[in-house]
Amino acid sequence: MTMDTDILIAGGGLNGSALALALAQAGFRCTIIDALPVDARKEADFDGRGYALALTSQRMLAALGVWDGLREHAQPILDIKVSDGRPGEGASPYFLHFDHNEIEEGPMGQMIEDRYLRRALLDHVAQSDSITHLAERSVTGQAVDAAGVTITLDSGDTLRGRVLVGSDGRQSGVALRSGIRRTGWQYEQASLVCAVEHEQPHQGCAHQLFLPSGPLAILPLPGNRSSIVWTESTVRAEAIQAMDDADYLACLRPAFGEFLGDIKLAGTRFMYPLGLSLAQSFVADRVALVGDAAHGIHPLAGQGLNLGLRDVAALAQVLADAARRGQDIGSPVALQPYQQWRRFDAASLAVATDGLNRLFSNDNPVLRGVRDLGLGAVNAVPSARRNLIRQAAGLTGELPRLMQGRAV
Repeated sequence: MTMDTDILIAGGGLNGSALALALAQAGFRCTIIDALPVDARKEADFDGRGYALALTSQRMLAALGVWDGLREHAQPILDIKVSDGRPGEGASPYFLHFDHNEIEEGPMGQMIEDRYLRRALLDHVAQSDSITHLAERSVTGQAVDAAGVTITLDSGDTLRGRVLVGSDGRQSGVALRSGIRRTGWQYEQASLVCAVEHEQPHQGCAHQLFLPSGPLAILPLPGNRSSIVWTESTVRAEAIQAMDDADYLACLRPAFGEFLGDIKLAGTRFMYPLGLSLAQSFVADRVALVGDAAHGIHPLAGQGLNLGLRDVAALAQVLADAARRGQDIGSPVALQPYQQWRRFDAASLAVATDGLNRLFSNDNPVLRGVRDLGLGAVNAVPSARRNLIRQAAGLTGELPRLMQGRAV
């Protein structure tokens, strides 16, 4: 039976677009089914959202030809400071400091605004002869047989390919229709996401401050601006999100502190409920999951997008290698290496972030003392500190070729 495409990708966000580019580089024909209109994804105004791209994610974007167009909009992350604290009291004197000079590879990562990254990926998708991008369409059905997979769109049209990839978020329809269940729970926390302008330069330093209600990340953007990911209890977060800008800032300032001078809001404010969600399998018959469709973790480590891009790089490599061996790329024997490669990594990070959140999101004086001593002790051991810096840069574990800066 004739295939309309090699690989069908449900979901046109960052991971779906990056996957299409990686697969096209490997010689596959791809079709992205994207529920949003292209114009909505290419909105040019700054809305406050940004991503901390690990060094290996930056290398991957460079290998895909995307990074050169992003370089001028990026802010290198030169230092990371991790500390305990309370609103209005500032950070504990015991802290963990990551300096990019302690590794040979350079900055640990780059901050990039959502608007630039999304637009760059879509522009490259549009330029590829191997990628078809169907905007304002969604997958409503899927059927698998021995030779391929057929999907039905909300328009009533059908498409056929060898593999279907679910890149359609935590409520993944692809996973649901494949019979893949999820494990997880809600945290009774929500993240307030915004950007601020401040009086003093940030010097490329990212701050992770653990407060009793949840972590506060202050991430450097170009200029005197920072991206904020501020975790509070769900009830308090909803109340703060409903405030006007002046009252919102009045709540943020005690947590943020005065080390960068006065702050004011820049862009739009968002709120996201938090939970842990892990697919019990990343693959099914002719199906693979990437990004939030496969896993959703707490944002305290800022690794959500990086974890998704690792999925993308690994899946592209597994499929490319299977094709080179002459295998059916949708067969269990071809897809199982992706499952073995990625699920353990994702589950390990999910458990680690869950444990850190539970350890730090409280004001227990005994736990506070243990935390402070632990941070100070690790900071005093160069080898331990260097290992954590390399983890933050994404340089540990088995790296897919794209994350080494090589072609698929």
